[in-house]
Amino acid sequence: MKVLVTGATGQLGFDVCAELARRGAEHWGVSSREMDLRDDASVRRAVLDYGPDAVIHCAAWTRVDAAEDDPAECWAVNADGTARLAAACREAGAKMLYISTDYVFPGDGERFYEPDDPTRPAGVYGKSKLAGEEAVRSALERYFIVRISWVFGKNGGNFVKTMLRLSESRDLLRVVDDQIGSPTYTRDLAPLLCDMIETEKYGVYHATNEGVCSWAELAREIFALTGRTVTVQGVTTEEYGARAPRPKNSRMSKDCLTRAGFARLPDWHDALERYLKEIEAI
Repeated sequence: MKVLVTGATGQLGFDVCAELARRGAEHWGVSSREMDLRDDASVRRAVLDYGPDAVIHCAAWTRVDAAEDDPAECWAVNADGTARLAAACREAGAKMLYISTDYVFPGDGERFYEPDDPTRPAGVYGKSKLAGEEAVRSALERYFIVRISWVFGKNGGNFVKTMLRLSESRDLLRVVDDQIGSPTYTRDLAPLLCDMIETEKYGVYHATNEGVCSWAELAREIFALTGRTVTVQGVTTEEYGARAPRPKNSRMSKDCLTRAGFARLPDWHDALERYLKEIEAI
């Protein structure tokens, strides 16, 4: 199987390419230099020239606050760019796996969202990712949509690295404690995605590490594992303030993985400890 991976220089794309390499799978990881999602000719050329059997689409505009200030650019990548890629996959006869997000849900209440629950994104980022989902569904029959949340990986910036950096100069940090979700370690997620594309078990999935926490709880665990003396002061979403709206409830049910026969990811505490060792923070 030949696999094209978009966003190869990002956190998830980097680990997906590494996992494919470990498996000895033929693959090509592209960044915006090799394939500009905003340009139809660039997308078609990359896909049709390579001729993949499957595309794992990790590339995205993920700057949630900046999306509110530049919605056109966010939409061009996440919505229109995904539509271009899905059309190219259809032309090439390739299956597609699209990475989506918890932001497609309204983010209220406390229940765990199921894959077929109604979507109602609040901000530009979530709306653009949902539009990407709809483009994939419209163009293809052979597709996977995988919603993830709170991503951290070795190759790129993330919340864990931010907390570690801030702890170098501060002994007190204000962190939101009323947003609840599940961290996702890209090194755990990548094997699952590679397993998926080898199957015909198409559909919509949720995939995060097991367990839930708040951002403040995650921060406290980071400092506990690294032995850093930092006080984490929990604050509300409103007290913290942010340009873009964020879901307070990012709980997503992973029962869909079990029903399809896919292995669920390890608990987030375990994932975090392994990640901190990977980046040599402990």
